[in-house]
Amino acid sequence: MNLSKINFYSENEFILQDEAQYVSWIENVIASEGKSLEEISYIFCDDEYLLKINMEYLDHETYTDIITFDCSIGKILQGDIYISTERVRENSESFNVKFEDELRRVLVHGVLHLCGYKDKTEEEAARMRSKEEEKMKLFHVEQS
Repeated sequence: MNLSKINFYSENEFILQDEAQYVSWIENVIASEGKSLEEISYIFCDDEYLLKINMEYLDHETYTDIITFDCSIGKILQGDIYISTERVRENSESFNVKFEDELRRVLVHGVLHLCGYKDKTEEEAARMRSKEEEKMKLFHVEQS
């Protein structure tokens, strides 16, 4: 039985390997921001699935790699994070990085949104990128 407050679901063929390692990392990221965890659900899907959500809920007719629905209250994080693994794979090729690294960036990007970070302005986006880099380094610490 899965007792984690971090859940991974798939609406496509994608299966996250080493879930426990990702759970531990995400929990460390949340703690490092002085927040606590209620529940986070990651839903892996394809471009079309995420496009439908983007159009229905955000009125955007564009493909995206991630959409975060934030249900957090104060410092207690809760939300649903939809990730297009198709878009993550394409982005990893475009940015010439490993798929796993781009996936970690997107996973932590969603958590950072739940922590209150925005990315609408250039300044906010730069801060978000800096935080992503900082938090991705925590993943490698877990492995050593």
